[in-house]
Amino acid sequence: MLQKGVKKMTLAQLRYVITVAQLGTLSSAAKRLYISQPSLTSAIKELEKELGITIFIRTNKGVVLSRQGEEFLGYARQVIEQTNLIEEKYLQDHNVKHEFCVSTQHYSFAVEAFVSLIKEYGGREYDFRIRETQTYEIIEDVAKLKSEVGILYLNSFNEVVIKKTLKENDLSFHRLFVAKPHVFLGKDNPLAKKKVTLEDLKELPRLSYEQGEHNSFYFSEEILSTLESQKEIKVCDRATLFNLLIGLNGYTICSGVINEQLNGKDIISVPLDVDDYMEIGYITHNKAVLGRFGQYYIGILKEYTKKDS
Repeated sequence: MLQKGVKKMTLAQLRYVITVAQLGTLSSAAKRLYISQPSLTSAIKELEKELGITIFIRTNKGVVLSRQGEEFLGYARQVIEQTNLIEEKYLQDHNVKHEFCVSTQHYSFAVEAFVSLIKEYGGREYDFRIRETQTYEIIEDVAKLKSEVGILYLNSFNEVVIKKTLKENDLSFHRLFVAKPHVFLGKDNPLAKKKVTLEDLKELPRLSYEQGEHNSFYFSEEILSTLESQKEIKVCDRATLFNLLIGLNGYTICSGVINEQLNGKDIISVPLDVDDYMEIGYITHNKAVLGRFGQYYIGILKEYTKKDS
């Protein structure tokens, strides 16, 4: 029998925690939830007191999950997802907003799978997010449970450092496929119709994605990043990189997987004659069970990349 006056956590409190973790500040979460910031703060403090744990650590930039909070968030997401399933099945109002987030290096197959996920499972209301971002941020997003899934690559050069970082953050890497190195070129590039060597690329502008504060070669999105280049250009997004490939006859080293429907016909993939590889896979948190949309997304990824495995 419950003791009189004992409070029990509510579904609303679980949703509050999920929203605050996703947005990173109490003020942003309060606006999203249509409640006052003091009410939100009070609800979370009551939950922390009831559970005897600290879920969020307050900083001058907002809030971050504690280690206990990261574990609690995984359970909270499972409860809310199961609640949404019940509401969809048995309540007349089926407008349950589905939520899912993935962080990834700049891969067209990841975007293609995301599109299919929304088309197949999005429902009438959804809040799905895909972050094409820097390698370390991908790891950080999954470690802090901001994203359920992260997508990146390993090879002989970066594997030790990346796996060490994953282990420190209680994450696991799961292989999708292994690709031979290619280069992306504009279709009118003189090298577009041959197997390219590093010597062929020597005088062309090399394009790569900048990695911000963690600009170590080990976190580079492109293999062979330690090789000298006469012309180096760093970019932040895929559209800019593709425009520069065409406009400057530049190149970037990649997995070779490209989607013409998403990226157009002006970019082509050409094999690179080097003895190397890219083991592309996804990362997950060891203490969090994947939700159904995470499972659906990984299933779609495996189908899309099966031909490359």
